[in-house]
Amino acid sequence: MSSAFHGLPAGPPAPPTGRGSLLVPLYVHPVVDPAAWRALEDAAPGLYGAVLNAADGPGERPDPVYAAAAARLRRAGVRLLGYVDTDYADRPTHAVYRDLRRHRAWYATDGVFFDRVASGARQVAYYRWLARTARLCGARTVVFNPGVHPDPGYARIADLLVTFEGSWDDYQHLTVPHWTAGHPAARFCHLVHGVPDGLAVRAGRMAAVRGAGVHCAVPGVPPNPWQSVPVPAGGAV
Repeated sequence: MSSAFHGLPAGPPAPPTGRGSLLVPLYVHPVVDPAAWRALEDAAPGLYGAVLNAADGPGERPDPVYAAAAARLRRAGVRLLGYVDTDYADRPTHAVYRDLRRHRAWYATDGVFFDRVASGARQVAYYRWLARTARLCGARTVVFNPGVHPDPGYARIADLLVTFEGSWDDYQHLTVPHWTAGHPAARFCHLVHGVPDGLAVRAGRMAAVRGAGVHCAVPGVPPNPWQSVPVPAGGAV
């Protein structure tokens, strides 16, 4: 499997403006696949951001190799989002707070990617607290990933809401609730794995039609599809 971003934009370093449309959760250590990390640097202008996930979060201690790779991304202008598991609102808030602080202290993250986010109205208060706490910790961007369309209240809290995470086959049948039309497309993201070769462009177009201005399409499959980088964007659609 190729680790190169063939067809993705490359250029001089740019500040993390968030104007790109690709959010890349790259869950592979830079020692295991250094080419994938270098490709992220080259693709910086086209990225919304990259999700840093050293060990299902920041880990128990700083990783100097991981920190060096994160620093290179930051110098390239990539917005860095620290991965924080919320266990569908069952994770204790002190553990979430600890991860937020570690990501900032160890890897100088710009924002946070809250994963395994609940989708019901009953849990909105929990996530409102998390978003407020993250911003107090210095997060300029707060991403929620329920992986489905949640209660509309979540869209009023997060800067970016992942409303689909799943396989290419499931993505063909996605329906979008009407309430999403009341928000800019830049507030929504679709993460699609198992994308066949040559269909990355189609995945991006499908996301746009469905009101998601941010997306990622990778060829990888479970249990960890996000150890692969986005599929080539120059193939046939």
